[in-house]
Amino acid sequence: MTAARTYAIANRIVLQLVRDHRSMALIFVAPIMVMALVGFTFSDQEDTLDRIAPGLIATFTMIFTFMLTGVSFLRERTQGTLERLMMTPVGRGDILIGYLLGFAPFALIQASAILLFTTLGLRVHYQGELWQIAVLLVTLVIVAVNLGIFVSTFAKNEFQVIQFIPLILAPQIFLSGIIVPTDQMPGYFQMVARVLPLRYAVDGLRSIMIAGEPVTGIAKELGVLWAVALALLILAAWSLRRH
Repeated sequence: MTAARTYAIANRIVLQLVRDHRSMALIFVAPIMVMALVGFTFSDQEDTLDRIAPGLIATFTMIFTFMLTGVSFLRERTQGTLERLMMTPVGRGDILIGYLLGFAPFALIQASAILLFTTLGLRVHYQGELWQIAVLLVTLVIVAVNLGIFVSTFAKNEFQVIQFIPLILAPQIFLSGIIVPTDQMPGYFQMVARVLPLRYAVDGLRSIMIAGEPVTGIAKELGVLWAVALALLILAAWSLRRH
């Protein structure tokens, strides 16, 4: 694995997405439109919006990042770009880290749009500092990018990538404590929730935004998310080898 090869792959991904003006517009506009709809829905329920805001920020960050990465990486496969890369001396580590660094800036733009519109546009009340929230969101973005890359290796078309959303993301939404607190769920659901990354992202954001915990207070949540990100990267490398 070399820095020059990794940078070259990441730079190509960035330039490719920047040239796609329609995708760039959607990257900026889609998150704001969704959060604006959320704000309109809870316009008369400020306390409720304050309570669910951490969960919504984490959920939409993961959904948008997964879709962006999954569809874009699938195009790399279907267009033969990934196959050509695999036939060169470039290692799987270079490829995966390169794609991660290429997709991450755009995913971070979406996460930033969601966070800033929620806190400034919707005027959600929160504790802690924005940079502390950003630390957790950066970690969640890395998890979601790796998840999108790994899952897209099993899809044959964009429709199949979208079909993975209810299979992979819906259980996390329902079991991460956004709708029902995890400690009020049946024991078997609580066991499942312990391995879901979105659950730890939601818990971490709630600790910062509602309880006012510092970043050091969510070390467990950050540690689990980084472990999941690494595990997904290893699984993606195995999946590339399989292909």
